[in-house]
Amino acid sequence: MSFNQPRIMISALKGGSGKTILSLGLIAAWREMDYRIAPFKKGPDFIDAGWLGFAAARTCYNLDHFLMDKEQIFESFLTHSNQADLSLIEGNRGLYDGFDLDGSCSTAELSKLLNTPVIIIIDVTMATRTVAAVVKGCQAFDPDVNIAGVILNRVAGSRQETLIRGAIKKYCDTIVIGSVPKLKAGVFPERHMGLVPHQEREQAKKAILWARKIVKENLDLDKIWKTANNVEDFEIQLQDQKLKSTATVVNEAPRIGFIRDRAFWFYYPENLEQLKNMGSILVEMNAITNSKLPQLDALYIGGGFPETQALALADNSVFRNALKQEIENGLPVYAECGGFMYLGESLLVDGRSYPMVGAVPFKFILQEKPQGHGYTIMEVDGPNPYYPVGQVLKGHEFHYSKAVMTGEEDVRFAFQVSRGSGVDGVRDGICKKNLLATFTHVHAAGNQTWAKGLFDAASAHWRKRQDFVKKIEKNN
Repeated sequence: MSFNQPRIMISALKGGSGKTILSLGLIAAWREMDYRIAPFKKGPDFIDAGWLGFAAARTCYNLDHFLMDKEQIFESFLTHSNQADLSLIEGNRGLYDGFDLDGSCSTAELSKLLNTPVIIIIDVTMATRTVAAVVKGCQAFDPDVNIAGVILNRVAGSRQETLIRGAIKKYCDTIVIGSVPKLKAGVFPERHMGLVPHQEREQAKKAILWARKIVKENLDLDKIWKTANNVEDFEIQLQDQKLKSTATVVNEAPRIGFIRDRAFWFYYPENLEQLKNMGSILVEMNAITNSKLPQLDALYIGGGFPETQALALADNSVFRNALKQEIENGLPVYAECGGFMYLGESLLVDGRSYPMVGAVPFKFILQEKPQGHGYTIMEVDGPNPYYPVGQVLKGHEFHYSKAVMTGEEDVRFAFQVSRGSGVDGVRDGICKKNLLATFTHVHAAGNQTWAKGLFDAASAHWRKRQDFVKKIEKNN
């Protein structure tokens, strides 16, 4: 298959250099011209991906070498670039920052894999000619990376800009395509995990318009567009990888719920899409406003910021109590990170304790520093409802909460941690009846067994529910 989708990658020398804001501005500016932009985020980030999707009015997909293999990255990129005029990929961290000394999983490696030109953003604070040396170094570090343009950020004035532009023109085989001055104030507040999620921003549209204004006033949109369209074809061959389940009835359609609200919204799109594609009926819920739990065959609770909504979650005791009862009755539940915290007994934030579901004997205490941050590797070494023993899982964790076990009754661990923090640095994956809760986020596109495991558990619950209904009808 030959592929020639116009595409551009926005990168930088380090995190916090303005990649997300300028990416949002580019998307918004092109959308104003009626172009359809397909957004992608390199790495496991949920928050930036949420903002990119919000700006593009189109779902943003993550591309990650650690969580996905090359074929899965190709398939995701090709599938989700469909019917778009241009694809924009926002990198993460510095251009060459990766998993190891060889730069595995770096933005640079992704740019080479997808044969995508890169624009690097450089913070030029208190520098002039040295910026050219930095650009030259990035070019020489890996000549196979196509550094097609440079954006100067936090420029102090015209004299500094002129010197830097001249030095790059003289010494570097690339061009300056934008120069952003020091900005006195922005409208994108930050939290410990980066930008505040757009779901919490009443003025999210205003923020996007601000980013669009910055881009239109300071970047050469025409040159960037031409660069994105000046790409070479690449040939790929994809294998058909269809998920299979143990569903035995043609019209079997288990109802799988997922909680999405201000507290829980960390979901890779592929996770929900695969569950739907396998035949499940997805039921969206709100743990803050829903007064009851609908009829379900399984429940998936993603991550998020339960600490920011602790009071609202605690106040909805009817929903919490109903969920706890269903878990005790054997409802299949899969919870990640923030979802794990919600299922505990309590959440301690700023010295105040808020009651949570109480399904597992853990208290969670919000800390000032990360308690787990980065990629994880775990081996399934205990029986559980969703994964076969012996399987190796790759995922990602980022949490500031500390889990404190309050009792060991009817609780078992399913995962042995070889990379990452997990619950206690050694174990993760709390199991109780048909519940599994973990700090690790799993990407379904790179882990084909995740959706199958949850769907099969839901199907088994569906069949039991149908048998029960038939029994009642027969007795009547």
